[in-house]
Amino acid sequence: MNDKQTQEKSTAKRIGMAAFIVFAVLFALFFFYTENYYHADRTAVMMLRTDEYAAVTSSQTGLLFDGPGAEDLLIFYPGAKVQETAYAPLMRQIAESGMDVFLVRMPFRLAFFGTNKADEALQETAGYANVYIGGHSLGGAMAANYAAEHAESLDGVILLAAYSTKPLPGSLSVLSVYGTEDGVLNRSNYEKSLANVPNLQEFVIEGGNHAQFGSYGEQRGDGEASIDPGMQWNETAEAILEFAGIGE
Repeated sequence: MNDKQTQEKSTAKRIGMAAFIVFAVLFALFFFYTENYYHADRTAVMMLRTDEYAAVTSSQTGLLFDGPGAEDLLIFYPGAKVQETAYAPLMRQIAESGMDVFLVRMPFRLAFFGTNKADEALQETAGYANVYIGGHSLGGAMAANYAAEHAESLDGVILLAAYSTKPLPGSLSVLSVYGTEDGVLNRSNYEKSLANVPNLQEFVIEGGNHAQFGSYGEQRGDGEASIDPGMQWNETAEAILEFAGIGE
């Protein structure tokens, strides 16, 4: 091997080692970012039980909250870096009132990586006459993205402190729910997004904030709620059920 070949081989090794180091650092940063997430609190964990009001079953895709209803299903995407079980109190309340809920588990707890997870949820929950999709924060945005591509198979979209970045057809009804004390929702982007949703119903929770749609404690950058989580869950569940025409 001549000097030129030796030098080229050495250079290739250095480039390979540098690429490996960069990849390892990026992987470590991604792992640190995704593992630093909001955990379901004790209240949420207690809502995962099965009793006479609702059955809770788990699969790799998510959790099904199966209440007395049999016609309506909500597929729900959790917010970014939030443990999906943190939404159990709200999901259970909706299910007990007549709309079953499939709470999706997202890869790395980021709905960005699981926009089409609703396909799997639908495979596991066949037989519902009416299917809605929704989510909280980033989960809501990704649910809207899914709805934009599958409007013909859905009956509505439910956005909790979220907005659609893609145009939705006027044939698809959309419910938007947010709290007046929400410090995380970008109001400017939300207002701009209204052009994407021609058939919109808004429900504003006076005193509600961003984190209290789930049960995982305070969220960085959020406003301070002037109502308790239970009241926010009650108002949210009532708005969703009314939107779906359940209990009328």
